[in-house]
Amino acid sequence: MSHTRIHQLFDERAAQAPDHPFLFLRDGVMTLGQLAVQVDALEAELREAGVRLGDRVLVAAENCPEHVALVLACSRVGAWACGVNARMTASELAGFAAKADARLLYFTVGVSEAARHHAAQHDTRPSVLLALRHTLADPQAVAQTGELAERVAAIIFTSGTTGQPKGVMLTHAGLLQFGKVSAQSRQLLPTDRSYAYLPMTHIFGLGTVLMASLHAGAGLLMRSQFDPADVFDALAHQGLTQLQGPPAMFTRLLAWLDSQGIEHPEAPDLRYVYTGAAPLDLSVKKAIEARFGQPLHHGYGLSEYAGALTLCRKGEWRDDTSAGYLVDGAELRIVGPNGQDLSAGETGEIWMRGVGLMPGYFRDPEITDQVMKPGGWYASGDLGRQDADGALQVVGRLKEMIIRSGFNVYPGEVEAVFLAWPGVQKAAVAGRKTADGNEDILAFIEPKPGAHIDLDALKAHAHEHLSPYKRPSVVTLVAEMPMTLSGKVLKRELVEKYAQP
Repeated sequence: MSHTRIHQLFDERAAQAPDHPFLFLRDGVMTLGQLAVQVDALEAELREAGVRLGDRVLVAAENCPEHVALVLACSRVGAWACGVNARMTASELAGFAAKADARLLYFTVGVSEAARHHAAQHDTRPSVLLALRHTLADPQAVAQTGELAERVAAIIFTSGTTGQPKGVMLTHAGLLQFGKVSAQSRQLLPTDRSYAYLPMTHIFGLGTVLMASLHAGAGLLMRSQFDPADVFDALAHQGLTQLQGPPAMFTRLLAWLDSQGIEHPEAPDLRYVYTGAAPLDLSVKKAIEARFGQPLHHGYGLSEYAGALTLCRKGEWRDDTSAGYLVDGAELRIVGPNGQDLSAGETGEIWMRGVGLMPGYFRDPEITDQVMKPGGWYASGDLGRQDADGALQVVGRLKEMIIRSGFNVYPGEVEAVFLAWPGVQKAAVAGRKTADGNEDILAFIEPKPGAHIDLDALKAHAHEHLSPYKRPSVVTLVAEMPMTLSGKVLKRELVEKYAQP
């Protein structure tokens, strides 16, 4: 059966197997049928509040069944679910709410101290589901009309590194396609259980975790907080078969194993390990593969292309950090500075189009026009190259590329050299303009807990492994990298904080 909206996939699953266990929580299990009761209740609540087709419903959330139910209830009504991580500051949340022009605001107060704090700043009332509170409907909110109102399922906010929030419109078709592609790429079965701590306010959690599991009828071990001890308990004792997360999650898991003196974790049912959402370092990849005895699959995706553009093949061991091959329904070009297509092996900007592509940024025609190119292509701002066999290598961000003495320097290459040094947990490399129009290269190093790093020895190592034009002029130790909630390092903050000329 072909679905046109995401709730239809859920409704079909719940009708087929209402007693199928779907959400494995810390305090029990929720079946598809029990979740359907929540979806029904929230659908009625939304309709009673006057929410209609093309309205936005903003939810300040941490993962819980009620958040899933709200996303599906919005789909039934034709409203757009706008998820915002509850751990945002009050001013960030206000910015997103204004951007969304939301009819209603919801807060997942049952699982989140942060959501309770936000709810207290608003005039809220209890929802029909006790774990939620919501505001009164805003009569001033303007519903989206026309074809777009029908197509869009959700908005994911991305402030990225620019600071200003952008609302990426995700279509029902894109999310359904992503769920299918993700499930097929890992041969997901109804008996599988995925670890679902990734916020469903982010495309990774909403698509790779939720939509793929619905597509396959598989289960989710749902968590509102990340706890390494809980991950390993789930692997050892709770039938966890799928482990997915950004590289920062895997770095934390490795650090926990080291702290416990565990070489190989107990994971009898684990059959798929995947990372995405941020650049992958080869040393982290190799460490995970050695500890888990499984290939670490990788992919390249972004909010603007409902999740994945490329994915590694299941079971394939690679000795690089390639993001894999084009998925069904997606197209890709590598484009040079003059708009020309580049050949295999040449580095350029990654352009894409296909089923998953966003229709644009919500009520932001100017920013949309900056990234949409003739022929329906989206210019990602990411730099990459394709190997002769089509595998994509992502090398960094176009705007993060450093031009030093006329040479292009990709921060990822320099970071990899630092990450190979014992005791280094994270490395971030950024450029800084100099008075003569050149660029300085700055390196920031976060040590592993308890590690002592000899900076002179580290600089000597970098000197040995990097061409002169790639060598940083400044190497700074930092206690902890500033990160986005999805696991990307905020390099601009590092440069502002530590690198005063």
